[in-house]
Amino acid sequence: MRSAPQLSIIIPAYNEAKRISRTLDTLQKYLEDQGWRAEVIVVNDGSSDETAAVVESYRSRWNALRLIDNGGNRGKGFSVRNGALGAQGDVILFTDADLSAPITEAPKLIDPIAKGECDVTFGSRAVDRSLIGVHQSPFRETSGRIFNLFVQGLIGLPFKDTQCGFKAFRRKIAGSVFERQTIMGFGFDPEILYIAKKRGLRLREIPVRWDHVEGTTVRFLRDSCRMFLDLLRIRWNDLCRKYQ
Repeated sequence: MRSAPQLSIIIPAYNEAKRISRTLDTLQKYLEDQGWRAEVIVVNDGSSDETAAVVESYRSRWNALRLIDNGGNRGKGFSVRNGALGAQGDVILFTDADLSAPITEAPKLIDPIAKGECDVTFGSRAVDRSLIGVHQSPFRETSGRIFNLFVQGLIGLPFKDTQCGFKAFRRKIAGSVFERQTIMGFGFDPEILYIAKKRGLRLREIPVRWDHVEGTTVRFLRDSCRMFLDLLRIRWNDLCRKYQ
């Protein structure tokens, strides 16, 4: 009988056919070098390109790889939730398809959970900005800092960067967070951290290396407005006791 994996890596993917191969090659080599029992779950979010076909082409030679299809474009938050609720590893790590946070940074998030020190760990670009190799535009970086001030002011999360797409959860508690998640778009990150904090889980923000990669599917103005409204929604959900 195959042993349960130590680690589940979730990759939300929307129209990532051009770069998912490089990502999968990098992950496969890294995991083999580490000797970890791991599964990699690519969640296809209704891609209109060949993302699913590329992932399927790997599955015949990589047993640890799984493909989940959302059955349409449901949002990044939905994809992460869908993958996390189906994961089997002791630790669940989700990362962006471009590996903007290199997978070699994963032990920074995994080890505190494996040692029993934390329940949730998440990468941060703001704790130590010297670790950023390739920066976003000054406008986007400034906008990110402003958004984080709203995160702190509106929902009280005392962190410097909630939006880095590199987060890990102890699987035994992950269900209690993702089952209460209501935001399925790009604004889901502060909600899952808010739920985790609300439930008394141990959270740690960890500085990680990060490089901006062109090709994001975020539509800046539209999605920024939605993310701000999502913060108000988190406050409303809490007042309505939806996170109890």
